[in-house]
Amino acid sequence: MRWTVSSVPAEKVARLAQSADISPLIAKLLVARGIESAEAADRFLHPSLSHLHDPNLMAGMRVAVERLQQAIARQEKILIYGDYDVDGTMAVVVLLTALGTLGAKVEAHIPHRLTDGYGMRVSQIERAASEGFRVVLSVDTGIREHAEIARARELGMACIVTDHHLPEATLPPATAVLNPRRKDCPYPDKNLAGVGVAFKLTQALLGERLTGRQLESYLKLVAIGTVADVVPLTGENRVIVSFGLRALSQPARPGLEALLKVAGLSGRPITAGDVGFRLAPRLNAAGRMEDARDVINLFCGAHAEDVSQIAERLDHLNRERQRVEESILNDIMTQMAKDPEKAQRYSLVFSGEGWHRGVIGIVAQRVVERYHRPTLVVGVEDGKGQGSGRSVPNFHLLQALTASRDLFERFGGHAQAAGFTIPVDRLPELEEQFERQARLRLTPADLEPHLNVEAELEPNAIDWPFYEQLKLLEPFGVGNPTPVFQMRKVRQVSPPRIVGEKHLKLTVARDGKSLDVIGWGKAERAEETKETHLMDMAFTLGENTYQGITSMQLVLRDFRGVKSGSESDAKRLEEEREGSSSG
Repeated sequence: MRWTVSSVPAEKVARLAQSADISPLIAKLLVARGIESAEAADRFLHPSLSHLHDPNLMAGMRVAVERLQQAIARQEKILIYGDYDVDGTMAVVVLLTALGTLGAKVEAHIPHRLTDGYGMRVSQIERAASEGFRVVLSVDTGIREHAEIARARELGMACIVTDHHLPEATLPPATAVLNPRRKDCPYPDKNLAGVGVAFKLTQALLGERLTGRQLESYLKLVAIGTVADVVPLTGENRVIVSFGLRALSQPARPGLEALLKVAGLSGRPITAGDVGFRLAPRLNAAGRMEDARDVINLFCGAHAEDVSQIAERLDHLNRERQRVEESILNDIMTQMAKDPEKAQRYSLVFSGEGWHRGVIGIVAQRVVERYHRPTLVVGVEDGKGQGSGRSVPNFHLLQALTASRDLFERFGGHAQAAGFTIPVDRLPELEEQFERQARLRLTPADLEPHLNVEAELEPNAIDWPFYEQLKLLEPFGVGNPTPVFQMRKVRQVSPPRIVGEKHLKLTVARDGKSLDVIGWGKAERAEETKETHLMDMAFTLGENTYQGITSMQLVLRDFRGVKSGSESDAKRLEEEREGSSSG
């Protein structure tokens, strides 16, 4: 992995450290994130609910609210048309709760990934009209559904679109379109998740009736969907997630409490990482493997026994998802081994008969992490391919697919992720055209995985006061990555250990200080550590609680062996071992 060490102007760092009264290292991290004034630093380090924007700044908001208020007053039936991922299901729960609070006659439809596919369908619109629905409210979908929304209008239904995906040049013919990415939308923050847009509609609908306690309850759901959808955790998203995470450790809904229990998170502070790696996968498993309606029932259920059973089922589905995912990934590794030429390509396209379309997006992400190439993974069934793609920096996936739009029956997405449906006989053309787009847009350097190192740390700088300052930068995610540090010439003072089959455990030392290191998923590099006692190490800072005792640990991101052999190195090694054993 290529390491890139951040460089920021020293005078800006010094100025911010002095004006904001913060440590130079924290100031350096803030300047690297574009924060250069004391006011901006205070706003970033201390998010406030007052930083949430007025929802009425969003184009179409007043029209949407008026039409929904009219529907509530007339007791017209409202259908929330959702999506099956975590962002979509959380948005459904938010609006079901809000409209229910206002006395609306409201129901929700969640498409089935395997039978319905992504997005709205004319057949479901026609069914809703036949069942007497007068308003269709889309969440996390709808921005490209021109035909479906036009059909709803023909049938006398009003459509309100809430979405965050990139619109086309022409908006769908809806009563109102709420999407901060509209070119004519003055809303200050363009990076809301789908659940974030649904939340802004909730704010506008409830107005002064939205008490502080209710707001906290909504933000728990919005935070889960926002983190799961991997949108930038800056601006308004940072406020949403900061307050939502704080509230998550005190669940009021029995379904949320049951989910935290099966995820092993009960009674402890929740981080963005916990949401991304422990809560979201279980919620996503419903829509990936079976029916996302389970998620709605989990959060809207009132009986502890019922929601506990749902939470257990989600946990089981997640384990099954992991098994299926691993099987497909093994098939892909076999394809790579049989075709060495693929390793020379700028892009990767894989397809397989019967590959479960519910997990191909995750598999695509894992292939990108392994090979650092934009990747499309296609599950084939009955002559049709259901595909999902993931990308690398500097390659806009949706733009690349748009260049081949004639190949697809349907497609959509954004810069880093996309989905599509394609006839199987067009797959060779897709592979050829996708490779052409990759070579037009990427350089060889773009294909090298690289790690951005933000600062060098000395061992004695790593202590609890510094760690507490660092935590003020949370929540970490896209746009505000977990800071990666480097430390040079640390020595192993005990043999490496493999824990939990996949993870690497080390103890290193320098300058007389011993440090515990965990390398998640890095067991395969254990042999490399045995070949060198001296290494440069890139890491993040974390904590580990075991048997009620919390200690700090370094989380290994990468390491490089450093040749030893000088007399001073030999002396230092002996000193480190002595210092470690005495400590």
